[in-house]
Amino acid sequence: MTDRNAPTALSSAAAIVVDDLRFAWNEETTILNGCSLAVPKGQFWMLLGANGSGKSTLMRLLGGLLRPQGGDIRLLPPVGFVFQNPDHQLVMPTVGADVAFGLVNEQLSLAETHYRVKEALNAVKLLPLQRRPIYALSGGQKQRIAIAGALARHCNVLLLDEPTALLDPDSQIDLVAQVQRLVQEREMAALWVTHRLNELDYCDGAFLLEQGQVVDSGDPQRLKQQMMRHR
Repeated sequence: MTDRNAPTALSSAAAIVVDDLRFAWNEETTILNGCSLAVPKGQFWMLLGANGSGKSTLMRLLGGLLRPQGGDIRLLPPVGFVFQNPDHQLVMPTVGADVAFGLVNEQLSLAETHYRVKEALNAVKLLPLQRRPIYALSGGQKQRIAIAGALARHCNVLLLDEPTALLDPDSQIDLVAQVQRLVQEREMAALWVTHRLNELDYCDGAFLLEQGQVVDSGDPQRLKQQMMRHR
């Protein structure tokens, strides 16, 4: 049974809990088979694994885009999701309007909405671009706008599905370092999917997913060395 909106169901230390999660597309294609993990509040963890290990499916389940067929998901709301391609989630014509769009359901005053937008854009160092058209942004800037949308909603959990996949090397490092800083400053919990082992230098811990199960977790440098030996 999945309870996505009950913070009282979480321990005080955990913001993301996955317990014995199961998902299959059909009888022949099992994606997740007893997957379990937990991310403490105020920590930045990464999810590793080969193609087909179930990483993206797990993130879609956490983000509510798919429904699990067994097991339990508990998240400390609100939850923000950052896609691999930011063009799939930026919907408004300008930077400020897009960040404000995510606040529509919160019934905030106009003044509070403006404050939240400026606060979030300042956190990702893009406040001077508030009036800039989305189409005029770089890939790295678009990803930071997507993160700003989650920050404006004061999210406790941030899910990022390979957010640097389409970025150049400099933008990759800039983005992961910025998420590390935001997690520390705001005491959020973040789970970040990556194939890039150098990004492990910025997180508190990592999970290794194989055939739909977490087979190892803990010190990111230990897992980094382990994966480098097997390349």
